[in-house]
Amino acid sequence: MKNIKLLVIGIMATFLLVACSNDFLEYEPEGVLSSENVATAENAEALVVAAYAGIANDDMVGPLTSMWVYGSVRSDDAYKGGGGRGDVDVVDRYEQYNLTIADDPLDWMAPRTWTNYYAAISRANFALDVINQIPDADYADKTVRQAELRFLRAHSHFVLKLLFKKIPYITEGLSQDEILEVSNVIDNDVLWDKIADDFLFAYNNLPQAQDQVGRADKNAAAAYLAKLRLYQAYEQNDTHQVTNINMSRLQEVVDYANEVSGALESDYGNNYLNGFDNGPESIWAAQFSINDGTTVGRVSFVTGLNSPHGTPLYGCCGFHLASQNMVNAFKTNSDGLPFLDTFNDSNIFNTVNEDGETPLSAGITLDPRIDHTVGIPGRPFKYRNTVSTPGDMIYKFSWARDPGVYGYFGNMKEQQAPDCSCYVKEGPFVGTSKNIEFIRYADVLLFKAEALIQMGQVDQGLDIINQIRARAAASTQRQLDAGATDLYKMGMYSLGMTQPEAFKALMFERRLEFGMEGPRFFDLVRWGMAEPVLNAYLAVEKTRKDFLANAQFTAGRDEYYPIPQREIDFTGGLYSQNPGY
Repeated sequence: MKNIKLLVIGIMATFLLVACSNDFLEYEPEGVLSSENVATAENAEALVVAAYAGIANDDMVGPLTSMWVYGSVRSDDAYKGGGGRGDVDVVDRYEQYNLTIADDPLDWMAPRTWTNYYAAISRANFALDVINQIPDADYADKTVRQAELRFLRAHSHFVLKLLFKKIPYITEGLSQDEILEVSNVIDNDVLWDKIADDFLFAYNNLPQAQDQVGRADKNAAAAYLAKLRLYQAYEQNDTHQVTNINMSRLQEVVDYANEVSGALESDYGNNYLNGFDNGPESIWAAQFSINDGTTVGRVSFVTGLNSPHGTPLYGCCGFHLASQNMVNAFKTNSDGLPFLDTFNDSNIFNTVNEDGETPLSAGITLDPRIDHTVGIPGRPFKYRNTVSTPGDMIYKFSWARDPGVYGYFGNMKEQQAPDCSCYVKEGPFVGTSKNIEFIRYADVLLFKAEALIQMGQVDQGLDIINQIRARAAASTQRQLDAGATDLYKMGMYSLGMTQPEAFKALMFERRLEFGMEGPRFFDLVRWGMAEPVLNAYLAVEKTRKDFLANAQFTAGRDEYYPIPQREIDFTGGLYSQNPGY
């Protein structure tokens, strides 16, 4: 965490520097130390910091923080990008929905994420084992630290559940033999409640705010409970189809959202710029830092493949490119509202002139969030025309690595300007110390709006959506200062819409607000709309992009990844595989 001084003591040497085994169930600190002989308050504090590090020990091949592969490329927001289909071909398989067997040797990314998250859970559980043995009188912060660790454990299980659905819930106090008896065969609602119990403990025992940024607090626990109950409200059967929407769970969403203290950033772009970390909109984020005396600092390389490619400003590797469908979604009508049903009937920015620019046809207006989200040839990148060194910051057609396959629209939110003090280049790969948000206040507001609309309180939900839109409408100064043409037109929704109309507006607003940030695929699965939306998307994209010619989403399978076969084998068949694999 950015303002927490790491304690360099023996326990950190033996715990933080562990080697990850082939299976998460074998993950434990090396050496002779046990929870019994390190049960001191000083060691406990170090172990809590190690547990925080565990949820952000990211890499490009087993991501924990950014969901650009699992939630963005796997949706209608983005294409894989890179140097053709064979470049990091596992992501191509995810994008095509042609991962059909659980032990596919080409599927190494999702199993690595499984291992990485269970390693993080192991850190939290080991720290809890230590802290639980310390007498209350010897450790003034005991209950708060237990609550932080249970929050971290719940966070890890929550993400794993979004990815794999059927997961074993591993707690502290279990022996190795007992861990081997924990099955992933559990009622879906019961599993949600197990995760919620940890968040509830955090909610009941954490302070409203912490002195040190980055530590979980009551505010973050309330936000996460709102998020969890929202997902839980959409009840699924064994083949992942939504069979019921639970109104009592939706009321919990509203109740917990009302407990969250926060505010929207005055400018939408603040959320994606260095210098605004842990601001009023940040509710829960992975913390990163730089210039700590190590070679590259505690920076994130999880999006290290995704920088613009054909420029010395960045270097590599042109992954995670906005889809034409995503770009078209930002069109607005004469009232400044999105074309909810017809946005994809025609393309914008789909021709490149002799100067390598993409002019916009006359009469088209845009939601300003497009220039916070997408790199478009001829338009300023990261709000700047130039920097003193290196040079020009106009996004260029030549920055696209393989435009013949993936087009030329870039990603902007996860990038920083190359002269940023947060920026590190390690070989061809780019890392930054910019935080990665797990939940921001806009998320909480839209959780609440969704619950209200689903419960029939339509106007209250629309009022919240209009708050989000009003902030977007006011977020134009950076682009204008950078020289972008003023083509923006934003309007507010009128009250009195029907419930289906309002819910359609809500779904579209979530896409625009969080475009290419990663929640899109998980939203579609939650709503029970992944199959119709993604196959409709693919039907059109196949006419635009040849590489998607054989892509097809299969309902009842592709909503979740397969349980890694090695885990099923290691537990002697105790784990059950997801359907369709």
